[in-house]
Amino acid sequence: MKKYAIIPAIIFSVALTATARESGTAADTVMYTGDIGEVLAAITENNPELAALARETEAQAFQLKNENILEDPTIEYSSFYSSGVTGQSGSELVVSQGFDFPTVYAARHKRNELSRAALDSGLDNERRRILLDAKTLCLDIIMYRQISSLLDMQSEIAGELLDLYEQRLETGDASSLEVNKIKMELMGVATAVAANNAALDAASGNLAAMNGGCRIVFEAEDFPLVEEIADPEKAIEEYLAEDASIISASNAAEAAFKEISISRQGWIPKLEIGYRRNTAIRDAEHGFLVGCSIPLFSNHKKVAIAKARSVSAQSDLNYARLRAEADVRAILNEMEQTRSAVEAYDEPLMRETLVLLKQAVEGGEISLIDYFVEASAIYENLTACITLQNSWQKLAARLYRNRL
Repeated sequence: MKKYAIIPAIIFSVALTATARESGTAADTVMYTGDIGEVLAAITENNPELAALARETEAQAFQLKNENILEDPTIEYSSFYSSGVTGQSGSELVVSQGFDFPTVYAARHKRNELSRAALDSGLDNERRRILLDAKTLCLDIIMYRQISSLLDMQSEIAGELLDLYEQRLETGDASSLEVNKIKMELMGVATAVAANNAALDAASGNLAAMNGGCRIVFEAEDFPLVEEIADPEKAIEEYLAEDASIISASNAAEAAFKEISISRQGWIPKLEIGYRRNTAIRDAEHGFLVGCSIPLFSNHKKVAIAKARSVSAQSDLNYARLRAEADVRAILNEMEQTRSAVEAYDEPLMRETLVLLKQAVEGGEISLIDYFVEASAIYENLTACITLQNSWQKLAARLYRNRL
């Protein structure tokens, strides 16, 4: 239960930031960083969805507290009139307070603690979901930057070849078809650059939206280092032990089970004590009021209802565990397959081959058509390699989402 002590601090921090933004104190600043951790820290403070979820969790926590407080006191005053008496002949004042048996309050308090822990875990799960989405955007930005660098290299080589072949065309050593082929290559690269830049801008815009509208310039160009998975079964155990959805479902199941105990105490009469004052024309009487409310009808079927809800909550917990285990095993399997696919690419070899192909076409060892056939295949493989690395990084982020 101690691990949830940090959740109220998260709620307070997010709510405080949201209040500052609502009052207009948050400045429209631009954040420059190449550290994913700094990006996630900023989004934790500024994300509007997380702020709304924190407020909703806080409201539900207050509602839980209100379910275990004393009933409102009641005050009754009555006037009596009799024939032959001018004005009021008597009156009655009754002040009373009703309350449940003390063991019921204790049981509700324990139930509410478990329910609050379930709420906190649910908020933690949503926070991790939001931060995972933000981290995914950061990884996409890195991918778009690497593809942009590759397209720049492709455009630079094509531009150098265009200059070379335009000179050869003037001397009659090249044909207009070859020059046009290079120009069409440059047009294709320009189209790819525009599409890649649009995707990069969209990812950056989404990241700013997640940061409450404050723009983040994420400058990283290399994928982060990721902890190697030495023991898959140990990774599965860690994932299941720290999964917030499982923890939330577990606390909800315990709270539902505790509700059975509360319902079983529903047969205990509710108590009522108070003060009574009766007045006649001249005399007044004081006394105490003691009573109880016998739950002959109000507790009907409540135990059966609580048992059914407990069974339902336990089923939800079992399903959450099965789903989480299936997810983590699927992630590990996909990571292994993706890693094998990435390792099949020899990126240094492909880049070296591009240089050799450029030298060969410039030296007249191969034709321009052969160059473009070979170079296009290499560019496609390099792009595929970058995309696969991005996919593997996203899978690793999902595997370690419970560390966010």
